[in-house]
Amino acid sequence: MAVLERVRDRRTPLSAQGAGLTLALTATVVWSGNFVIARALHDTVPPVQTAFWRWVIALLAVAPFAAGRVRREWPVIRRHLGFLTLAALLGVTLFNTLIYQAGRSTSATNMAMIAAASPVLIALFARGGERLGGRRAAGMALALAGVVTLVGKGSPAAVLGLDFAGGDLWMLAATATFAGYSVLLRRRPEGIGGVSFLFMTFALGAAMLLPAYGVSLAAEGGFAPTARTVGPLLYIGVSSSAVAYFTWNKAIALIGAARAGVVYYLQPVCVALLSFAVLDEAVTPVQLLCMVLIVAGVALGAGGRR
Repeated sequence: MAVLERVRDRRTPLSAQGAGLTLALTATVVWSGNFVIARALHDTVPPVQTAFWRWVIALLAVAPFAAGRVRREWPVIRRHLGFLTLAALLGVTLFNTLIYQAGRSTSATNMAMIAAASPVLIALFARGGERLGGRRAAGMALALAGVVTLVGKGSPAAVLGLDFAGGDLWMLAATATFAGYSVLLRRRPEGIGGVSFLFMTFALGAAMLLPAYGVSLAAEGGFAPTARTVGPLLYIGVSSSAVAYFTWNKAIALIGAARAGVVYYLQPVCVALLSFAVLDEAVTPVQLLCMVLIVAGVALGAGGRR
């Protein structure tokens, strides 16, 4: 299997590799906007309800494009419902629900540091089918150093002094589920197109969230559908779900999970730049240095295997 993946990677045209990296970057940028905008929901919509409506909106967004494809591909879809259910459980039902739950009891700094482990876990989980190589390992190490220094505000040693809360365990679980989902995408059955895959995983994921949604309604009550709640939900439902998941899935199909995972290191840089542009937050010299380290690491790691 590893040999097959190496041969496939060598035969991947440079144009396809460039498209894959661009798609992975697009997903990363959109997900970064999710971190900035979704803050508005912290005190207004319970985590499970946020996740549930996110995927309902995403399902409605892709339905017009998927209906005909799902009908044509249904025999293949029916044979692989087990695979689709597992992908939906990891990437839809659990991943973002765990993030929203983590945000209730841990700091954004801790969440950012734990999320930085995603590319490492993706590379580890993908070791059976994708060769890492010294160049990519060096790029990952350089980007990770930049992320850790950024989180530690200039001192990597300061990370050791961070106060970890119970929510960190939720975030660690979210990171692991995202890595598992990303690696699983390389095994998507032939005959199931990208749009059909999105529709089925969104539908199955939302269905698995439905019981938890009912419990949340009974225990916490609902939320008021105002501009402060509906607007952010539309963003995370359409952009961070339908658009970002489609581009991320396509990127992995073109360049593999490990290489796409290296691009994911750019998320802290994107969040910082978006915060500067949208929230007028200052960017310090230390942050600029860390961004340079992260970008250099991504360029090194995503550029090749050797």
